[in-house]
Amino acid sequence: MTAASARQAAPAPSAQMWPLYAAGFTTAFGAHGIAANLGGHSEDAVTSLLVLGGLLALYDGAEVLLKPLFGTLADRIGARPVLLGGLVAFAAASAAYVVADSPGWLWAARLGQGAAASAFSPSASALVARLNPATGHGRAFGSYGFHKSIGYTLGPLLGGVLVWAGGLRLLFTVLAVLGAAVALWAAVAVPHVPPLPKQRQTVLDLARRLTDPAFLRPTAALAGATAALSVGVGFLPVSGAAAGLGTVATGAAVSVLAACAAVVQPKAGRALDDGRLTVRTGLTAGLLTTAAGLACAMLPGLTGVLLAAALIGTGTGLITPLGFAALAASTPAERLGQTMGSAELGRELGDAGGPLLVAAVASLATLTYGYAALAVLLAVGPALVLTARRRAAPGAAQEQPGDG
Repeated sequence: MTAASARQAAPAPSAQMWPLYAAGFTTAFGAHGIAANLGGHSEDAVTSLLVLGGLLALYDGAEVLLKPLFGTLADRIGARPVLLGGLVAFAAASAAYVVADSPGWLWAARLGQGAAASAFSPSASALVARLNPATGHGRAFGSYGFHKSIGYTLGPLLGGVLVWAGGLRLLFTVLAVLGAAVALWAAVAVPHVPPLPKQRQTVLDLARRLTDPAFLRPTAALAGATAALSVGVGFLPVSGAAAGLGTVATGAAVSVLAACAAVVQPKAGRALDDGRLTVRTGLTAGLLTTAAGLACAMLPGLTGVLLAAALIGTGTGLITPLGFAALAASTPAERLGQTMGSAELGRELGDAGGPLLVAAVASLATLTYGYAALAVLLAVGPALVLTARRRAAPGAAQEQPGDG
């Protein structure tokens, strides 16, 4: 059974999609809202940079290990139960710290949140694909990505306000209520989507599918986009501070990045569905735009920071909906959860690998060279594709007259 034949012909009603968008917002808000406020507002639990790094790594580490597993489970028992269970577990993990309010429970709550997000995030992506026809995947994933970007944007800002008003317990309280509310909303509004019959899959079959270019290309683009986004959020404020800019200016730059990513994603999705943009062209343009943004980050002063933020946000906004739409189009519907979980693993590796690469190069040279290294890495793929096209074009032209 192909992916297209197993999905409905008409787009899902908005009432069914909004809880899925809310789930995307929840994982993004939970990840960044706490991460941005751990260091400055939890001296009793965060006693050193090493402890802070461990707490930050718990969430992402759980996602790296568990997303493919929960994606496979969603294919086996249905994405809706895994979505609901993950949201309930997220609420329970958040509430555990609210009740206990101790450093040890902060570690447990953070690990629980990451594990729960590993369940409901790929399940939400799979449901976005299952509930919409292939011709509407661009719009659907564009809207889903838009709401995740809003979560990434509001997480540090609203999280900071909540921690200032009532400490980490208030932030975890809000996350517990948010997780429970979205779970209840999804239980009422998201329809049951039964798992599809599938042929037995061996480890070799899985390896073939995950090494197929139809999976590797969009996943690599998504990983590159996430790497650049992480570097932009983490290092552009450092560049701004080095240029003498205040926290307001550097914070505004990061907001520009998130805003551009949020605005571009629905537009890119609509362009794909309307046939005005292809996946290959969009991913190539997105990677080159993102690389150009990292190159602009090498420029001194506010101009370089703002240009970098705008271009990185625009590039990642192009890549994200097109990458997920391409994955959904090339995946049998009965394997969507597994594919989305594996693709999310690629994004998590980019999320961690991008900052590590830039930091490693910066420690040996300067931050400018760190930006350059990631920019070159992102530009290599599109450059190779364009070169291959130019080489293949003359050959194709020569063979054409002999056809038929």
